[in-house]
Amino acid sequence: MGTQRSDMQRLTFKYRSYTPIPFLIIIVVVAEPTLPSLVIGLLIVIVGESVRFWGVSIAGSETRTTRMVGGSHLVTSGPFAYVRNPLYVGNIMVYVGIGVMSMALFPWLLIIACLWFYVQYRLIVAWEEEFLLQRFGAEFADYQKHVRRFLPRMTKYVPSAPAPRTMNAQIGLTSERRTLQAIALVTLMVVTVYVVQHWQL
Repeated sequence: MGTQRSDMQRLTFKYRSYTPIPFLIIIVVVAEPTLPSLVIGLLIVIVGESVRFWGVSIAGSETRTTRMVGGSHLVTSGPFAYVRNPLYVGNIMVYVGIGVMSMALFPWLLIIACLWFYVQYRLIVAWEEEFLLQRFGAEFADYQKHVRRFLPRMTKYVPSAPAPRTMNAQIGLTSERRTLQAIALVTLMVVTVYVVQHWQL
């Protein structure tokens, strides 16, 4: 049972960048966007990607690995001082924003997608945390005790040791290029659907 769970965790971790694709295809195909949904959804997307960008600009390119979980440093600064998995929180916000923008099968497709990604990230995070606990021991245990997985705390977590990394926007831009391109492409497609649907009217 433990081996099966580990295999599932490895596969989920390896292909985590591809699992949104079926949802995004459905979103574009059955989209019924409105002007308010485009504006509200885009604002949610911007907030979610801002959280991602902030986190990636501190954690660096290690967040892009797909082979095995790992980490040369325990990152507890920036958004990591408020929530342990800001990139995954940002991802979910981006998906929610795109779902709101498109209004595709709203709200059922959005609910199903959020449940799916929550389960996926729970599997991934459990595996990541096993590694972090083994590597960083009491330091990670204290961090884990004071900062939740997905629900941000209101005050900044202050570790006993100084944060090993600071924000580097250039690293963030380099690492996030594909994500930003994907968001821009999906947004353009949903806006195009809106324009075409209203032009036909």
